[in-house]
Amino acid sequence: MMKAIFITYNQALTEKVQSILDKMNVRGYTMFPTVWGRGTNEGEPRLGTHTWPEMNSATMTIVNEDVVDAVLEKVQKLDALNYEVGIKAFVWNIEKVV
Repeated sequence: MMKAIFITYNQALTEKVQSILDKMNVRGYTMFPTVWGRGTNEGEPRLGTHTWPEMNSATMTIVNEDVVDAVLEKVQKLDALNYEVGIKAFVWNIEKVV
């Protein structure tokens, strides 16, 4: 079964997220270079404004189910090293691919 992994993160982590995908041999992904938002529980808003100037990016990839846990583990380790910077990953099922 195929799964989608959506990773959202402070733009400062862009190269590290790409490195995770490269090391996991995840070739296909779509990158959203500028996204705005605020974390659910903690963290500063990232809105690209004068008051909240930082911004986030996001990357989505569709992978085989057997890759998901390894990618999430690497994202979790990166978050532990840079908790204040911010990174989250979300996974859902892909029903069909054309």
